[in-house]
Amino acid sequence: MTAPAPAPDFRDPRLTEQRNPRTERIDVATTLEIVDLINAEDATVAAAVRSVRTELARAIDLVVDAFQQGGRLIYVGAGTSGRLGVLDASECPPTFGTPPEMVVGIIAGGFQALVKGLEGAEDDVNAGSRAMDNAAVTPRDFVLGIAASGTTPFVRAALARAQTIGAKTGFLSCSDPPPVLVETCDVLVLPKVGPEALTGSTRMKAGTATKLVLNTLSTGAMIRLGRAYGNLMVDLMAWSDKLRDRGERIVMECGGVDRQAARRAIADAGGSVKLAIVMVMKRVEKNEAARLLAQAGGFVRRAVGDPPPVRK
Repeated sequence: MTAPAPAPDFRDPRLTEQRNPRTERIDVATTLEIVDLINAEDATVAAAVRSVRTELARAIDLVVDAFQQGGRLIYVGAGTSGRLGVLDASECPPTFGTPPEMVVGIIAGGFQALVKGLEGAEDDVNAGSRAMDNAAVTPRDFVLGIAASGTTPFVRAALARAQTIGAKTGFLSCSDPPPVLVETCDVLVLPKVGPEALTGSTRMKAGTATKLVLNTLSTGAMIRLGRAYGNLMVDLMAWSDKLRDRGERIVMECGGVDRQAARRAIADAGGSVKLAIVMVMKRVEKNEAARLLAQAGGFVRRAVGDPPPVRK
């Protein structure tokens, strides 16, 4: 009698592609149960990110090193990963007053992929390599590849090209990366959030973990560069009424002055909240404040002392 053929092995070794036993009956759950199931999975993400805190700190230091050499932080990804990289890059100028070219986001498929699903673009290895040339990557840059599954061809090709150029590279993934990336990247950040509530939908837990990592990476690097005073974002660009109001309130709090005086100081400082703080706290004009700030390496605390404590 012929033995039955073994069942085909359909399981994917990538963690993000595996089925989650906790949500296998989500399709028959009530609406509230669906919310609870997804929320329970989301609750595990912060712990996964914390488990890679040492690697994340290493990545921040590499970014700071790149900036101090006149280099850039360049994110490269596809699909959700690429969109999150572009999002983080686009938020740095208004938050930290950085020039747009300091933090760059590259997504497979280009601008159109931000607003329309072009997931097939992730398979184009030639485009990944060209993206690094088009971005004029140099040895001073730090290139972070982002791929939730760990295997995106576009990202792998981009990293390989960046490494050939001599740039430092990192890899952010929620699955174990291929051995070649383990061997060649300067840092690996791998928050393993486990299988998704909906199998393979990496815009969920993996996307949340990616957003947390990128938030920490760019914010941590900017803090290390002196773009915060205490926990105040003193290099913000006042491009809206909300941001103008925030800038004025920061100067009011730090300098103990009223809104009119804060607004006048920011105007005299050419719109720079950081410079206005030094002017008000040290009671000096713009040029002297700029000198003090430059002498302090751009760090407000070094120029004027500690910020006021948080008012309870």
